[in-house]
Amino acid sequence: MRCVREGAAGANAPVRAANGRAGIRSARGRVLVELGLKGRRALVTGASKGIGLAVARVLATEGCTVHLVARTAADLAAATADITAETGTEPTCSALDLAESASIDALATSHADIDILVNNAGAIPAGSLDAVDEARWRAAWDLKVFGYINMCRRFYAAMRERGGGVIINVIGAGGEKPTAAYAAGAGGNAALMALTRALGARSTLDGVRVVGVNPGLIETERLVTMQRAFAAERLGDAERWRELLDADFPPGKPEHIADMVAFLASDRSANTTGTIVTIDGGLCAR
Repeated sequence: MRCVREGAAGANAPVRAANGRAGIRSARGRVLVELGLKGRRALVTGASKGIGLAVARVLATEGCTVHLVARTAADLAAATADITAETGTEPTCSALDLAESASIDALATSHADIDILVNNAGAIPAGSLDAVDEARWRAAWDLKVFGYINMCRRFYAAMRERGGGVIINVIGAGGEKPTAAYAAGAGGNAALMALTRALGARSTLDGVRVVGVNPGLIETERLVTMQRAFAAERLGDAERWRELLDADFPPGKPEHIADMVAFLASDRSANTTGTIVTIDGGLCAR
């Protein structure tokens, strides 16, 4: 969408698109389309870095009241300061380990009025079946797979009670294009894709939508960690991880995922449920 600047545009300053619709210019100079999200309450997990932080930032810019959740208080403090500096909003946060069911129960009780839930917490380790032992496999699935399941269970029930809400599961393309080098992630992500489709298939009967987003390679700390693991297994040297990146198809940016999440959360995507949107630069088609 081509946007025409009207006057000086600072953080959250209005601009107008060529088609006449209003938009918002963030402090980073990005113009966001008005999605009608102003005043909605959003909770984003894994929100202190990478994709989660980008999602929280975009939702705040779109006018949502945002609550960030991650495990590390210091990282959350930095993330909330970043969002406040860019958007002028004041997000709240909770430092919680969502691998613990009690943490999810407490969060669902204290934030039962959430309109938008974005599940994004968890990092399943790269490696083959032999490379990822049972303890690491279980710990990773406790946070991501069972964490998503339990978050969906608690917040879906609250949304159903109120008659509305959107759950967006940020999953991962490893479940769509499984490889032996990412065995734990392929299995976990495929399970979450199935859960998303199963819940979303009939969720509109409760006034709720459940959708998923499958990111491919995205420029985050997580990407470096995974590529180092792949390089250690395939090349025998973790430091050679850059050799595994395809120069013709570079990784995407967190904002590519965040913008889609914001759209899916909005009423402009009101008929989207029980499906997965893949954003991977064509990776799964190659």
